[in-house]
Amino acid sequence: MNYKMLETEILVIGSGPGGAITAWELIKENKNVLLIESGSFYKLDSCEPYSTKEMEQKYKYGGLTPTLNSPKIAYVEGSCVGGGSEVNSGFYHRTPSEILKNWREVYNIKRFKEIDLLKHFEIIEKEISVSYLPDPKKAAKASFKLKEGADKLGWDVMEVPRWFKFFEGSRGIKQSMTETYIDWYINQGGRLINNLKAKIIKQKKDYWIVSCLQNNKKTNIKAKYVFLCGGAISTPFLLRSSNIKNNIGNTLQMHPTIKVLAEFGEKVNYQNMGVPIHQVREFSPDISIGCSISSKPYLALSLLENDKFLDRVNQHWEKMAIYYAMIRPVGVGKIRKLPFFGDPLVTYDLKAPDLALLSKALKKMCTILFNAKALKLYPSIKNYGIIKNLSDINSIPDKLSKKNINLMTIHLFSSCPMGENKNICAADSFGKVFGYDNLYINDGSLMPSAPGVNPQGTIMAIARRNIHNFLRNL
Repeated sequence: MNYKMLETEILVIGSGPGGAITAWELIKENKNVLLIESGSFYKLDSCEPYSTKEMEQKYKYGGLTPTLNSPKIAYVEGSCVGGGSEVNSGFYHRTPSEILKNWREVYNIKRFKEIDLLKHFEIIEKEISVSYLPDPKKAAKASFKLKEGADKLGWDVMEVPRWFKFFEGSRGIKQSMTETYIDWYINQGGRLINNLKAKIIKQKKDYWIVSCLQNNKKTNIKAKYVFLCGGAISTPFLLRSSNIKNNIGNTLQMHPTIKVLAEFGEKVNYQNMGVPIHQVREFSPDISIGCSISSKPYLALSLLENDKFLDRVNQHWEKMAIYYAMIRPVGVGKIRKLPFFGDPLVTYDLKAPDLALLSKALKKMCTILFNAKALKLYPSIKNYGIIKNLSDINSIPDKLSKKNINLMTIHLFSSCPMGENKNICAADSFGKVFGYDNLYINDGSLMPSAPGVNPQGTIMAIARRNIHNFLRNL
């Protein structure tokens, strides 16, 4: 095995939203920075969005990574330069005020009021062009179905802004990390090495040695400061692999999500439909209901638990769309490093209140869709069959069973919570790992609990806040 040593003042591990904004803010101050990423580098136009090829290229394990418990929850992670920003929908929310208040009080986070985050939200929103669809009438018909049902019920529904730059009517390009912060970082002279996976970090006197692998060749990186930005699974896994374990990987949270495939009597779907833009916020932050990517591969995946209906996708896909309901859970997960295994063991313990809330969310979602003139609903419950009308909703149990529900999530966080409460926090109010010099976390791991909204805005605002605090104290 060949060995190589690299040196830098500041090493940033992971190029998703947290890592990208960390690297960019550092290079603007002329710091000696190296950004590394375990995945490959693809531009947005390397493949058709939301296609099978994109899943193969940019998702870890093709997008099908389950937790190892009952029920299994499939979680989705980006595995490329730019991380999840390259594959997600681009939805953007600021953190709800009641969530910030809870985090401040329970976790004792310093300088964490809305006013402390406001300037970071505002700057980020300008930099990545957070905006609404220029012509809302051109939103996908499947998205309008959600609005139609919610409006009929008098429930709060909104168009979610996205980090999207529009240049002609409703045409535009998603402002992912490779289109924004990473592109700017490289143009400013920042160093980026992709396909380089950090395996272990060790402190040596006043610097860190990070052992990495690239194509089975070992590379060591010497750095004074290390920022871990690999995401809510990879960051705690790297720390635990390095025998840094205090409050690390014990409190993983997510937004467990249940889906239904809805079939209508009219066309609501078409090739390259893109991202539906509406969400029902009537029951937030505990429940959020929206419309998902509904390309043919995704439609087929949504029927895996009811595969006897798969042939209907080929016949009626233009009249079909996928809808989701996600919840804020009370249960938490764990991330562990097992001897001789190179991948993390991830478990998640859904509690009885979570199963009841998922049932409530499913019922609300079905009610909306039938009020939008859906003909049939296929829930992601194994062999459940078809929900055909409003009366059938009453047959859904008040607490779903762990044995037959098919859940997924694209939102992961809270595995290394921040704050001054050392009984439950892994890092201080600005991401410095307790008990270690010059070691920081700056990604979704720091979020103390599920925010109930798409988390990327929160991740980026916290990352920008933290790195500016670091620069002030440097």
